[in-house]
Amino acid sequence: MVKAPGEGAVKRRIMDMGITKGVEIYVRKVAPLGDPVEITVRGYELSLRKNDAEMVEVE
Repeated sequence: MVKAPGEGAVKRRIMDMGITKGVEIYVRKVAPLGDPVEITVRGYELSLRKNDAEMVEVE
């Protein structure tokens, strides 16, 4: 299960990328300094900034 607890524009942007409650996420790569993080969501690869990725709660 996934939860995006952010507010306003940040939460909307994360949801527009396909990261919504109940979707499966697979972390593919993490850059050497931890920013960005590459994930697979809904069958495509997505790179998130570390700050945005920290807002997504995964169970």
